[in-house]
Amino acid sequence: MVGHVEKYLLEKIATEGAIHITLIDPEKVTPPQASRVASKAKSSGTAAIMIGGSTFISAAHLDYTVKAVKRTVKIPVILFPNNVTGISRYADAIWFMSLLNSVDPYFLMGAQVLGAPLIKDYRLEPLPLGYIIVGEGGTAGVVGKAVPIPYDKPELAVAHALAGQYLGIRFIYLEAGSGAKKPVPAEMVRAVRRYIDVPLIVGGGIRSRAQALAAASAGANVIVTGNIIENAEVKHKVSEIIDGIKRCRA
Repeated sequence: MVGHVEKYLLEKIATEGAIHITLIDPEKVTPPQASRVASKAKSSGTAAIMIGGSTFISAAHLDYTVKAVKRTVKIPVILFPNNVTGISRYADAIWFMSLLNSVDPYFLMGAQVLGAPLIKDYRLEPLPLGYIIVGEGGTAGVVGKAVPIPYDKPELAVAHALAGQYLGIRFIYLEAGSGAKKPVPAEMVRAVRRYIDVPLIVGGGIRSRAQALAAASAGANVIVTGNIIENAEVKHKVSEIIDGIKRCRA
């Protein structure tokens, strides 16, 4: 069954073609800082707020951060967990994800088994997500024990994404890693988009209007940025990224 947040995202994508989501790493901000970032991002046109990181472990701080953001903005707040410690009862939804190119069964299904009862108990809306790490992979790749897909092997990304879709996953996420030197190549985005029927999310290494335009033009439905918003230029940078996304429709 499609929940309220998923319906909202699908409708936004259907209307706008591609949307922006802001990622906040609670390990790098205080709750008041997260609140300010969310407010500025919302005013710039971001569609939702994702909260999560690769190494975060304090459940209490996560709760405080989610509550602070929820008090500030009325757009969906979606958890982006790296483990069961990344689950908070105060969010609207959670990316219920499997790291499709991990060599550790824990990140394929183990963490999901542990987290599922909590998600049910907290009444969080689960958003089924196939997470695929490419290129450098960053911290997420190391922590998740992934075998990153090389930038020049789009056919491998296609195979992983298609397998995820056939397993019933409803969103696919190509991740270059937080702070990646370069984003997922447009050729890879285009190849995956050509083969799958579900929404395609792209994140990692996108820092400019041109990079956002390239990803959206190649077929990304959702563009996620995180590192660029961890400074005083939040509103300007998010506006720049969203402008690049909109230029794809011009």
